[in-house]
Amino acid sequence: MRLDKFLSQQLGISRSLVARELRAGLVTIDGDVVKSGSFQVMIDHEVAYDGNVLVQVTGPRYFMLHKPQGYICSTDDPTHPTILYFIDEPLAQKLHSAGRLDIDTTGLVLLTDDGQWSHRITSPKHHCEKTYRVQLSEDIGTDVAKQFEQGVMLNGEKYPTRPAQLEIITPRDVRLTISEGRYHQVKRMFAAVGNHVCGLHRERVGDIHLDETLEQGEYRPLTDEEINSITVPSK
Repeated sequence: MRLDKFLSQQLGISRSLVARELRAGLVTIDGDVVKSGSFQVMIDHEVAYDGNVLVQVTGPRYFMLHKPQGYICSTDDPTHPTILYFIDEPLAQKLHSAGRLDIDTTGLVLLTDDGQWSHRITSPKHHCEKTYRVQLSEDIGTDVAKQFEQGVMLNGEKYPTRPAQLEIITPRDVRLTISEGRYHQVKRMFAAVGNHVCGLHRERVGDIHLDETLEQGEYRPLTDEEINSITVPSK
């Protein structure tokens, strides 16, 4: 990668500003000052800016985060704190969430810089399952599980939802598994049967379950098995 592009990504500044920093002699590679933006940075080079070594990121990255309430899944927002607040990684701003959660929803968020991988989660054609723990304001109707299994019409939609599985834990505490990702789908499904969601927590995406050892706001890298459960199509 060209040095000016590398510095632009690492420092979050334009290439014109990078050129100024290079001319000022603030950039070294393996201890030697380099002023040419066209210099090709290799993986074994130690690049430093103003005496601080910049960490090179190699290969795609995959993480799970236990999202708390009050944070949005965008990487940049002028009015609300984002989930990147919790991610202490080089070039964290290059990560994106593979399937967002609402600001008031907690639970499993997957982050990556691998666009093809996240597409397998979010693309409607792949029908990636997501499981939610749902707290309701009213007792669940006895026929709701059957309605969800058959599909329900959401307000403003032309087609019913795909079949979904409802597990009733208590009359106001249920677990719902869906295989699509319409806008505010879980809340709208319960609204369609006359109920209201007052608490929502995502437990699972595909075969990846939220790590029970993670407290809210904590994250960890995915294991190879977890990564491949999304990458490799199910037979």
